[in-house]
Amino acid sequence: MATPSTDEVRAGLPPALAEALAGYEEHLTGQRDLSANTVRSYVGDVARLLDHLARRSGTQPHDLDLATLRSWLAQGRTRGHSRSTTARHASAARSFTAWLRRAALTPEDVGQRLVSPKTHRTLPDVLAPEQARALVETAAGAEEPVRLRDAVVLELLYASGIRVSELVGLDVDDVDRGRRLLRVLGKGRKERSVPYGVPAERALEAWLTRGRPALARPDSGPALLLGLRGGRLDAREARRTVHAATTGVPGAPDIGPHGLRHSAATHVLEGGADLRSVQELLGHASLATTQIYTHVTVERLRAVHAQAHPRA
Repeated sequence: MATPSTDEVRAGLPPALAEALAGYEEHLTGQRDLSANTVRSYVGDVARLLDHLARRSGTQPHDLDLATLRSWLAQGRTRGHSRSTTARHASAARSFTAWLRRAALTPEDVGQRLVSPKTHRTLPDVLAPEQARALVETAAGAEEPVRLRDAVVLELLYASGIRVSELVGLDVDDVDRGRRLLRVLGKGRKERSVPYGVPAERALEAWLTRGRPALARPDSGPALLLGLRGGRLDAREARRTVHAATTGVPGAPDIGPHGLRHSAATHVLEGGADLRSVQELLGHASLATTQIYTHVTVERLRAVHAQAHPRA
C-alpha cells in the first residue's frame, strides 16, 4: 500500500487541525524564513502527527498531549524509522507545539517534555588533500564552455566550502574578484562573505571570458553559472559534475558537493584554522554543527597513529 502524500493527509484532517497546520506553515514561511525544502519537511511531519492525533479521536489542537506525541514516535520506530528520522520527527513536533502555545491554541507546550533519541553522528566521507587537488583539476585545461563551467563548479565548491544551493544561487555581481570574495545567501537568508583562492579565480576568469558568453542567452539574467540552455545552472547538474569528477580520481570515495564541503572544512581545520573561523566560513548557526569536523580530524589522527606508531 502506497504511503499517502502530505496533501492527501492534510485533506483528511478535521477542520480545526487543518487550520492549525496551515497557520504553522505560514509561520515557517513568513516569519522564520526557512527554505522551501525545510518547510516542506516540517509540514509533512506535522501533518502526519495530526493525522495520528485524529486517529486517536483528537479534533482540536488542545487534544494534542504528550502521550500522543510519544505514541506517534513509537509507531514510527515500529515501522522501521531510523534514529535520525525519529529525532527529526521529534524536532518537528517540538517546533509545532511551541508555535501552538505562542498562538494561544493550547494552554501549554506539551512538546517541552518530549525526549527524542540522540542520533549517531556518522563521520562524512572526505577526500585526502591530494585527492581533492586531483578532483578539482579533472576539468583543468579544457576549452569547451561546459567544461569551463564544470571547472568553476569544482574549484568554488572546494575553495569556499559553500553549499551547492548557495553556489547555483550566485549572480555575477556576487563575485568580488578584486578581493576574491563570494557574497553568499545561506540558510535563513543570512548573507556572508566567503573567500576563495587563486586557482578558483583562474577558473572564474576562463569561465567569464570564454565559457559563459558562449552559453548566455538574452533571458539568462544575472546567474553566474549557466546550463546548456542558458538558464541558471540546476543543483542536480552541479551534483552530477562532482560525482563524475570523483570517478577520475583513483581511490577517492564517491562524494557529491556536500562531500567537497566536508573536505574543505576538514582540510582548513587540519591546516590550523580555529573552529569559529570554520563556523563562519560554512555559515553554521551553531558551533556544535561545526564540531563534527573535529571528529573527522581526530579519526584521521587515530588512523595515522595506528599505522605509524610502534606501540599503537
